[in-house]
Amino acid sequence: MDFSAFSDATFWAALLSIIVANILLSGDNAVVIALASRNLPPAQQKKAIFWGSAAAIILRVVLTVTAVALLSLPYLKIVGAVLLVYIGVQLLADSDGEEHMEGKTSIWAAIRTILIADLVMSLDNVLAVAAAAQKGPEETRLLLLIIGLGMSIPLIIFGSAMLLKVMERFPIIITLGAGLLGLLAGGMLVEDPAIKDSIQAALGDAKLAFEIIGVAIVILVGTYFKKKNAAKEAH
Repeated sequence: MDFSAFSDATFWAALLSIIVANILLSGDNAVVIALASRNLPPAQQKKAIFWGSAAAIILRVVLTVTAVALLSLPYLKIVGAVLLVYIGVQLLADSDGEEHMEGKTSIWAAIRTILIADLVMSLDNVLAVAAAAQKGPEETRLLLLIIGLGMSIPLIIFGSAMLLKVMERFPIIITLGAGLLGLLAGGMLVEDPAIKDSIQAALGDAKLAFEIIGVAIVILVGTYFKKKNAAKEAH
């Protein structure tokens, strides 16, 4: 590896994107672990959290490797970009589905619940980290993925209560994080091998424009649904 890449601003920008995405998205996984194990006796709670977290981490390793391979295929980045936009909108709209998760009284039932929920939610985290890593210098992307994966581990195990309190106190973090997903989506879309050359021929270097459009779509649509949800609850 060329260590001069560490002095490249794009490396640190990509790392910052990974940190924000991890802080924002790993909290959901930690919340699920806490909710699924909340009805267990204290001793079993610790075991459920440990084994649930271990399963989540192994799952994340597999998903990360798979995501990196898939992102090199035509049209997959387009699908990933759409998924990131959807995740960002849902995050901003703040649908409270997780709060209704049933607490389990069996440790294995709790671990099973954690694993199933984490399978769904780890997809967004891995996709966001993989997309953010693509923004860094090519020779450092694997390192960025490893750093992102390593950071998610303590966030999953220890971060739930702290992250929720911070988000409750500073709601702007949720908006900024959702906007980041839109930015990553715009950059991912324009770099898909199936359309990259066509876009470049027609528009030149349009990556920044697509990133801005991605941020705008996520924030505008997410805010709309957030207001719509609030209006429904008011009635």
